[in-house]
Amino acid sequence: MNESKKLYKEAMLVLKDTSRTFYIPINLLEPTLKKTVASAYLCMRAIDEIEDHEMIENETKQSLLQDISALLKSKFDDVKYRELLQQYESILPEVTLRLGDWITLCPEGIVEKVKESTGIMADGMAEWVKKDWCIRSKEELDDYTYYVAGLVGVMLSDIWKWYDNTETDRDLAIAFGRGLQSVNILRNQQEDHERGVSFMPDNWNRDDMFDYATANLSLADEYMKDINNRSIKLFCKIPLALANKTLKALKNGREKISRNEVEEIVEQITK
Repeated sequence: MNESKKLYKEAMLVLKDTSRTFYIPINLLEPTLKKTVASAYLCMRAIDEIEDHEMIENETKQSLLQDISALLKSKFDDVKYRELLQQYESILPEVTLRLGDWITLCPEGIVEKVKESTGIMADGMAEWVKKDWCIRSKEELDDYTYYVAGLVGVMLSDIWKWYDNTETDRDLAIAFGRGLQSVNILRNQQEDHERGVSFMPDNWNRDDMFDYATANLSLADEYMKDINNRSIKLFCKIPLALANKTLKALKNGREKISRNEVEEIVEQITK
């Protein structure tokens, strides 16, 4: 097996370990898109694991994310990257340690866009770490959800455009990401509270966050109207359907949807 095939196979295994939710729709993409979206997703997940890490001090997180952003803005130097993380190698997951591999896997024509979006995300995450994720207003919630999720939508829109000239609306792409993230906020609210973090703006209650999620997820429906490529459409439909189903379950007092429900949704969409 040549090096690139070996790397691709390893990337798909890491993807499966890292996100079963995104592994499903990524697997349905056409081969070039599958490799591209997998590598792009892993790049963003690599830095996300730093932002979320419970054993790394906030000051250190901020510094690491800013340094990684600087590396992504130039010709990525994997040796410098590994030196940056050396002290934390034993506690960081494989997806983070191998950021250089995911960049290598990404096709030449789109890799700079992926690096750019990931670098912007790293900078934005560093700012929110500095603020200790203290969200006061809807505008601040919009800013936070833009950096951690809206940018995923922007990057995917860049990939669709590069792949077959599919044009999608950037603002709707950001809303799509925001919608998925706000469902996660609702799902993890208790867990976040236990670690002293709240993503709820001042004077908001859970109903306000449900309204925010619903409004953004309805814009995700609009986003998909511009997409004619079947595999891209399937890719978008699955996380949206899972988010809507999860939102409904949360409203009914359930923590999440079952594995069977996930399988049923995927089957309905793909048949």
